[in-house]
Amino acid sequence: MGDDSEWLKLPVDQKCEHKLWKARLSGYEEALKIFQKIKDEKSPEWSKFLGLIKKFVTDSNAVVQLKGLEAALIYVENAHVAGKTTGEVVSGVVSKVFNQPKAKAKELGIEICLMYIEIEKGEAVQEELLKGLDNKNPKIIVACIETLRKALSEFGSKIILLKPIIKVLPKLFESREKAVRDEAKLIAVEIYRWIRDALRPPLQNINSVQLKELEEEWVKLPTGAPRPTRFLRSQQELEAKLEQQHSAGGDAEGGGDDGDEMPQIDAYELLEAVEILSKLPKDFYDKIEAKKWQERKEALEAVEVLVKNPKLEAGDYADLVKALKKVVGKDTNVMLVALAAKCLTGLAVGLRKKFGQYAGHVVPTILEKFKEKKPQVVQALQEAIDAVFLTTTLQNISEDVLAVMDNKNPTIKQQTSLFIARSFRHCTASTLPKSLLKPFCAALLKHINDSALEVRDAAFEALGTALKVVGEKAVNPFLADVDKLKLDKIKECSEKVELVHGKKAGLAADKKELKTVPGRNAASGAAGDKDMKDISAPKPGPLKKAPATKVGGPPKKGKPAAPGGTGSSGTKNKKGLETKEVVEPELSIEVCEEKASTVLPSTCIQLLDSSNWKERLACMEEFQKAVELMDRTEMPCQALVRMLAKKPGWKETNFQVMQMKLHIVALIAQKGNFSKTSAQVVLDGLVDKIGDVKCGNNAKEAMTAMAEACMLPWTAEQVMSMAFSQKNPKNQSETLNWLSNAIKEFGFSGLNVKAFISNVKTALAATNPAVRTSAITLLGVMYLYVGPSLRMFFEDEKPALLSQIDAEFEKMQGQIPPAPTRGISKHSTSGTDEGEDGDEPDDGGNDVVDLLPRTEISDKITSELVSKISDKNWKIRKEGLDEVAGIINEAKFIQPNIGELPTALKGRLNDSNKILVQQTLNILQQLAVAMGPNIKQHVKNLGIPIITVLGDSKNNVRAAALATVNAWAEQTGMKEWLEGEDLSEELKKENPFLRQELLGWLAEKLPALRSTPTDLILCVPHLYSCLEDRNGDVRKKAQDALPFFMMHLGYEKMAKATGKLKPTSKDQVLAMLEKAKANMPAKPAAPAKATSKPMGGSVPAKFQPPSAPVEDSVSSTVEPKPDPKKAKAPGVSSKTKSAQGKKMPSKTSLKEDEDKSGPIFIVIPNGKEQRMKDEKGLKVLKWNFTTPRDEYIEQLKTQMSSCVAKWLQDEMFHSDFQHHNKALAVMVDHLESEKEGVISCLDLILKWLTLRFFDTNTSVLMKALEYLKLLFTLLSEEVYHLTENEASSFIPYLVLKVGEPKDVIRKDVRAILNRMCLIYPASKMFPFIMEGTKSKNSKQRAECLEELGCLVESYGMNVCQPTPGKALKEIAIHIGDRDNAVRNAALNTIVTVYNVYGDQVFKLIGNLSEKDMSMLEERIKRSAKRPSAAPIKQVEEKPQRTQSVSSNANMLRKGPAEDMSSKLNQARSMSGHPEAAQMVRREFQLDLDEIENDNGTVRCEMPELVQHKLDDIFEPVLIPEPKIRAVSPHFDDMHSNTASTINFIISQVASGDINTSIQALTQIDEVLRQEDKAEAMSGHIDQFLIATFMQLRLIYNTHMADEKLEKDEIIKLYSCIIGNMISLFQIESLAREASTGVLKDLMHGLITLMLDSRIEDLEEGQQVIRSVNLLVVKVLEKSDQTNILSALLVLLQDSLLATASSPKFSELVMKCLWRMVRLLPDTINSINLDKILLDIHIFMKVFPKEKLKQCKSEFPIRTLKTLLHTLCKLKGPKILDHLTMIDNKNESELEAHLCRMMKHSMDQTGSKFDKETEKGASRIDEKSSKAKVNDFLAEIFKKIGSKENTKEGLAELYEYKKKYSDADIEPFLKNSSQFFQSYVERGLRVIEMEREGKGRIPTSTGISPQMEVTCVPTPTSTVSSIGNTNGEEVGPSVYLERLKILRQRCGLDNAKQDDRPPLTSLLSKPAVPTVASSTDMLHSKLSQLRESREQHQHSDLDSNQTHSSGTMTTSSSTANIDDLKKRLERIKSSRK
Repeated sequence: MGDDSEWLKLPVDQKCEHKLWKARLSGYEEALKIFQKIKDEKSPEWSKFLGLIKKFVTDSNAVVQLKGLEAALIYVENAHVAGKTTGEVVSGVVSKVFNQPKAKAKELGIEICLMYIEIEKGEAVQEELLKGLDNKNPKIIVACIETLRKALSEFGSKIILLKPIIKVLPKLFESREKAVRDEAKLIAVEIYRWIRDALRPPLQNINSVQLKELEEEWVKLPTGAPRPTRFLRSQQELEAKLEQQHSAGGDAEGGGDDGDEMPQIDAYELLEAVEILSKLPKDFYDKIEAKKWQERKEALEAVEVLVKNPKLEAGDYADLVKALKKVVGKDTNVMLVALAAKCLTGLAVGLRKKFGQYAGHVVPTILEKFKEKKPQVVQALQEAIDAVFLTTTLQNISEDVLAVMDNKNPTIKQQTSLFIARSFRHCTASTLPKSLLKPFCAALLKHINDSALEVRDAAFEALGTALKVVGEKAVNPFLADVDKLKLDKIKECSEKVELVHGKKAGLAADKKELKTVPGRNAASGAAGDKDMKDISAPKPGPLKKAPATKVGGPPKKGKPAAPGGTGSSGTKNKKGLETKEVVEPELSIEVCEEKASTVLPSTCIQLLDSSNWKERLACMEEFQKAVELMDRTEMPCQALVRMLAKKPGWKETNFQVMQMKLHIVALIAQKGNFSKTSAQVVLDGLVDKIGDVKCGNNAKEAMTAMAEACMLPWTAEQVMSMAFSQKNPKNQSETLNWLSNAIKEFGFSGLNVKAFISNVKTALAATNPAVRTSAITLLGVMYLYVGPSLRMFFEDEKPALLSQIDAEFEKMQGQIPPAPTRGISKHSTSGTDEGEDGDEPDDGGNDVVDLLPRTEISDKITSELVSKISDKNWKIRKEGLDEVAGIINEAKFIQPNIGELPTALKGRLNDSNKILVQQTLNILQQLAVAMGPNIKQHVKNLGIPIITVLGDSKNNVRAAALATVNAWAEQTGMKEWLEGEDLSEELKKENPFLRQELLGWLAEKLPALRSTPTDLILCVPHLYSCLEDRNGDVRKKAQDALPFFMMHLGYEKMAKATGKLKPTSKDQVLAMLEKAKANMPAKPAAPAKATSKPMGGSVPAKFQPPSAPVEDSVSSTVEPKPDPKKAKAPGVSSKTKSAQGKKMPSKTSLKEDEDKSGPIFIVIPNGKEQRMKDEKGLKVLKWNFTTPRDEYIEQLKTQMSSCVAKWLQDEMFHSDFQHHNKALAVMVDHLESEKEGVISCLDLILKWLTLRFFDTNTSVLMKALEYLKLLFTLLSEEVYHLTENEASSFIPYLVLKVGEPKDVIRKDVRAILNRMCLIYPASKMFPFIMEGTKSKNSKQRAECLEELGCLVESYGMNVCQPTPGKALKEIAIHIGDRDNAVRNAALNTIVTVYNVYGDQVFKLIGNLSEKDMSMLEERIKRSAKRPSAAPIKQVEEKPQRTQSVSSNANMLRKGPAEDMSSKLNQARSMSGHPEAAQMVRREFQLDLDEIENDNGTVRCEMPELVQHKLDDIFEPVLIPEPKIRAVSPHFDDMHSNTASTINFIISQVASGDINTSIQALTQIDEVLRQEDKAEAMSGHIDQFLIATFMQLRLIYNTHMADEKLEKDEIIKLYSCIIGNMISLFQIESLAREASTGVLKDLMHGLITLMLDSRIEDLEEGQQVIRSVNLLVVKVLEKSDQTNILSALLVLLQDSLLATASSPKFSELVMKCLWRMVRLLPDTINSINLDKILLDIHIFMKVFPKEKLKQCKSEFPIRTLKTLLHTLCKLKGPKILDHLTMIDNKNESELEAHLCRMMKHSMDQTGSKFDKETEKGASRIDEKSSKAKVNDFLAEIFKKIGSKENTKEGLAELYEYKKKYSDADIEPFLKNSSQFFQSYVERGLRVIEMEREGKGRIPTSTGISPQMEVTCVPTPTSTVSSIGNTNGEEVGPSVYLERLKILRQRCGLDNAKQDDRPPLTSLLSKPAVPTVASSTDMLHSKLSQLRESREQHQHSDLDSNQTHSSGTMTTSSSTANIDDLKKRLERIKSSRK
């Protein structure tokens, strides 16, 4: 019972996990109750149970499990977070519930699965259920199938993906278990209910009995379309609406639904594609050419079998199609023709759209083959051509079909017409625009008059089908001349036609809307159709070429009711009338008189031909009155105008009468229903009078009225032909003038340019200048509408004339054509013209391009030429391409048939010779212009391969490819490109260049399209993978393109497509989609309508200026893009711009969006300062918490409300994490554009980000860290300095995240901490990170310790706060941590400090436990790094450089200046702590608190102080400068202004003018010589060095050869350059910035200069060369060691490769390398070995051993070996770990070489060592055995090691050494630390001095340690005192010692001057009395050392470096290198 009561007290969630089943049962029951009570789906309560739901369903106790399932069901139904559990819970249900015997459990399991589907997790559920089908337990399989069946039945086939289920069905039917087979049958029936016969093909191979059973079941199914009965959450509103409709009895929506639902699944989609190309018989291509028909038949039969596969995989079928086409076209055996046709059918059916590219090749061949009479051949050909048609569009094959229509063979004509009829059935009104219908109707009309009956019938059928598809209105204009009988026949045929897309009485259905369109098969989607009408018609809006397309475009946009611009929008009134006018009969004069007499006064008619002009005038006046009063319907126009034309008619001599007459004509035309027949009566007369001075204007007025009545295109054509058929130049020029004016008034719509061009050409050739001028004016007006393509027609004119035309065109450029003011005739509604004109342009569009005669060039594309293009020799290939270019150039405009050229050119696009690729691209560009829109048919076979070239690695090739694609797209429009899978296949290729270029191109083109083919969706999955591409550019381009894809596809489709992504990717992509949704521009359809209004309301004629370039036409669409001019692409410019631009189009739908433009951060003056004051004054809560409480969040909200955009704030504080993601995305976007805002709100942003650190959602955290990285990069660029307030409220929380379990996050946090050091001093970061080491999280402790190590390594010991001692003690505590990673991190950090700081570390750490100490010593020993002075030098440079950038950081303080506030002393400033103070001299300390409070007040007094110091330092010329650099406080403001100045000066260094160069160098030298300014050069070093070696090259090549130049000038320039360089390479921090490549070129220049014999001959030449020598040494020592080594290796490689290079050059390079080898022991730890070994590897690859041995000199191979040998010795076996950068190590000669070396050195050192010890031992003393000696010595060293007996031990050792002068104590020293060795050495010296010196110099004891210390900086007094006390002998040794220390510190080599014997040799010669330096005496006791250090902490020289490292410097760095080598070898051998 006790147990029971235990669990009763537990909370619910713990009960649910309890091991007692009763407890769990109770827990589940309580949970169930809780779940039922929670009302809010987003309640945090739900989250508590997130991890438990899986346990609910998988409980091991069946009773408890049932309860758990009930609770889980409620949870899934109501919890907002339930979706996260989908995968695990459903898999739990499948494995642990579906196998339960209880039916209830199974039911609940199924319910849970369905509920997950309802909450939009269908795909995950389906995935798990399909996995369940592979389970071994049949129960589980049955339950999974049942669940899928129910899901399908309830949710429908849109939600449940059928393809994967159908895939596994055959396998289920084969199951041994009957239950599984039965369940499979049920689901097959259910699937059939949804997709009907599409299910048959996939199941054709199952057992026939089962199939039969299925067939029986299928027959029983109801025929109505099924409907989902259950909806997803997002669709449930829709469900409610549906129910309302049903209750109201309206089934309208349902109807629409059916249409939508049924065609959704296409059997083809459910099939697996089969790859057949590889399965073709190997000898297929030989057999198909064989002479024996049986062999050819065999080959074809093999293909026939393969193509029977219903779905084929895409591939390159070009050769196969070519072979089949050849059989169809040329084979004499008709059986084979039929067989080949069947194969083509199979290919077309199996490939569908993918076959489209071959359609153009086979269509003409098949059509021409219809001459065969045999029925089976004809049938096979029919099937083939029909199948081919479905893979392409009528537009694409129209040229070929029309060409065959003129064939003489009646069977061909008949079959072609029948094919056209069948094709029309697949069209709709929109896919059969007028432009396409017109040529077909024209051809068919010829056929209806054919002598052969079958041809006539076929033509009738085709016309009837067209009539049915597009309606009478569209076809009637083409049937105007057809007699009634034939017309009836056409109509009769029309009634019999059954259309593929259901019956539509063409127009009516279309007019409604494209509502019925979705019920279409795959041949063309709705979007495709719309697109076809826009694009495939003439040419789409965006093209500059076609004159009228622009015109025709918009009406269509504006009026969806007129798809394709067919006449459908014409009103009945107008159209009816026009039809009547077209056929209005010509009346006889008698009839006219009769009609006229009924409406005119009788006197009027009598006086018409009176001889008295006055009577005639009176008659005219009456006539006019009568006409004015007449009613429109009653006015007999033809009769009236015939009356006017009656004698004297147009020969009227009196101008008044004539004027009246013309006026009356105008009146009649305006007021009556004026027909073309009437117009023809009068036009001739009008043209005759147009040139008349007095009547001309009236004639023009009458013509204009007529043009308004009869349409301008017709009138203009008549007038032009009449004017040019007569000779009167005045009439001609006036007609041209009238036309110019008329075009402006009426617009250009529908004008027949062709007719004008010939007339204009005649006019241009006229002798009369007025005619020529008028013609040019007319051309100018036409240019406004037609655009630049107009000029093509006049290329052949004389140059003088052409220049006049060009001048006129130039005048017009940029002008917008005026809005049409006429042409809306009285009897037309606004829609009328829109219908007409919207349409005519289609003709016009093609006309403009078709005007010029096109040359047929196919005969010139011979097989020889084609084989030339494909030749193996590139020169011949080039010849072939040149020929092609010549042919196209010559022809100018060509016909689309170009034979085999496409295949040949396609091959050249992937030519290995890039020049040929570019040439091919140029040819293709030419081809596009020459062929015009007809190039469309080559898009698939030639255009797509051009896109492939966009993936080329060469920039210029990509640019050429892009230009070519654009040239093609300009001709073809985009539809052809987007159709089919080709484009998506290209995007699929993982080539970053291809992806970024292609996406960039799409982003440019898509915004301008009004619609796109449905195939665009195929690109989406690849677009998503591009969003996550490794390449940043690809990601950026993909993001830019995203909104435009969405603009065409819609958010829903795009979001749905994310279903197949991995969950992490899906979240990221969805977030991007959300963002893109906000950025989505409107489609360009609406704006066109908007623009049309100001241009004249409903006047259609020119909605868009055709000549305006693309961008203009886009810009005129006002809304979507407010600033296309600024946009890079006509798409959306930058993100922010687009963000603002998008707002306009969707005002109504997205109200809230309006606010989203404008800044997101508002800059409030002093806002941040005020907030800080509030926090200091405790007016608000200090940002300090363990977890954020509500009051903190509220406070932040309040503070943000004034300075963050409202909508963004809502996102930032939203309860759903996805909104946080959105907010972060917006913040990232606005980062660059709102720098000031970001900085002014930085404290708030950082605080908000700390809140995000407490979120559990990883995606938000990742996004936040991403933002932080960008933010800190920006801040460091902006030179911003983080305030204390910002730092303290942010860094501690960031440090928390360093302990995250996820690697990625830890990495990011570390990167951010790294970047922070650029905007916040590292020394201040240190305490925060130190605080992090106290965390309970071991990962956090370890990472923080590592970070501390990195800080010390980068910035030296200064960063350790409060003092190095305290910091290190704290770090050392962690050596004993229980976590291994933490221990390691602590040890590594201390080793890092040791490497910087030497043995001093032990003292700073203090006492450690023995275990910890031994671990540390072991680690230090292993790191085997020799402490070097270099890092300490960097120490001072780095932090100062990074911090000096800060905008108000007054970095350096001089001593305790008066202005130091009291804060200074409490602060973490270093001067307060003695230990820190030794580190950095007083004037270089960072006075941190002072910096913070400093607002520039102290700056003014700084420069003098620092300057003052520098002057002294700089006087001696070549003394190495001290490395500790001070940076002027002025530096920060200098830096901001000077970067550009420095750039300018550096650019002058490379000037060709010597004086300019010298001046620039002098300026730079000034900067470099002043320490406070030198830092300004940082970041410019490479640039400066490049300029320098360019100048060196210039001198070497040009100036030296120039006789006129004074050689003194050159020497002067050389001196400047070398002086500058030496100054530069004195400053280590700057020297290290030089990169490898630059160093290589610099060394090349310097060595070339050293070898220049011309210099040696000059007076001061030797001096120059000596300086260069010195400079080279400096470069080698001071540059970044990795870079210089690398540079030398590459230089050596180049010099050995170069034949021209002198051996002396290589030798000098090798000498440099030897020098580097000598430096290696000191520099090895600062070198990136991996990089160096990679360079050596590359070197050895270029020069394998054999090749090196062949060199004249043996130096190269020796150099390489020496280098490797040294590296091996220094690194030992570890060197093999540094081969990481070498790709295939196994092939690398280097690895083998290193391994050999390692082995060899091990053997060598071992044997050497043995010999030596033997010698030593024998020499000691024969009597004492080796063992005894060792024991004795061991005893002595023990004493030395213990604190108490150390002196005694030293004394004993001294005695022993004296006794056995050759004894070897090395073995005892070698394992001890460096510190211990120095200690022993010093101790022995001190004893020696005391004993030996006592007798000679009794006064020596007078030297006190204090005196010695002061002696180091060499004040004179102390020198003399030393001299006095120590006698003369002391002097040199003291100075030498001191000089060595100084040299050591300046990085100079001591070894040269004085080869000091190693420690052992010193010890082994005690007999020789040496005078030890006083330094050594000083160091004898640690206590004294300590004391002296504290007393002299302010001494002028940096005592830290003298003393702290003094112990090691004296002994280690001065030792002879050879000696060191020996010792190292000994150590190694002993270890072995």
